[in-house]
Amino acid sequence: MPDYTAPNRSDAGRDVFKGMSKKSKAKETSKEAANSIRVGEYGRYQIKSGRLAGAYGARAFLKPPTKARGLIAEATGETEEAAIVALHSAIDAREARRAEDRRTDPRKGTQVPTTDEYVEALHSVNLTRPQRAMLIALSLGEAGGLAEAKVADAGNYKSTTSANRALASLGRMIASYLSSGTGSLRPSMGSDGSALIGYRDVSEHDEKPESWIMHPELCAAIRKVL
Repeated sequence: MPDYTAPNRSDAGRDVFKGMSKKSKAKETSKEAANSIRVGEYGRYQIKSGRLAGAYGARAFLKPPTKARGLIAEATGETEEAAIVALHSAIDAREARRAEDRRTDPRKGTQVPTTDEYVEALHSVNLTRPQRAMLIALSLGEAGGLAEAKVADAGNYKSTTSANRALASLGRMIASYLSSGTGSLRPSMGSDGSALIGYRDVSEHDEKPESWIMHPELCAAIRKVL
């Protein structure tokens, strides 16, 4: 698993405009250059930069398509280029802090994303209806969990095997989204991806069915998003 490393800044500013496009305001004036907004991307974020109110600034948002709206980070600089470089540094620091705040699941030894990371991912990944239904059902079960058969029923699956595959697929999507940052540490997701959803409580007693128990961080995120 790769370690977090800060991006190489020896060429900082040289390629910050690479792939960026300009979007001018509808009513152009003699100050067209000052009012133009440049749109680009950095990792999984959309970057908008330009000169507004007499100052150069750059702002980061979640990259569309996403259901989330709102500012992720912002920075200013003496030039537009400097503002973008400063914003990149702010995003890198944010990613590193999040990676440090992740806890390790003692049962699996895997890293669990923070609630904020789960919220961001749920806003951006493409959930199927069955996956959404199972997540909501599991979040209602909280620490007590939910029997595998009931999880499958919530997703309208005929077998627990199919339901578990759908949850594992969702875990892989979350891991893929979080690894598309700017050098952030990718959460270790186990052999099938389901470790980012929670864990299955295997009972020693045959009469008690096996249950899914969701990570509390994901449970809290679902209540905010779904």
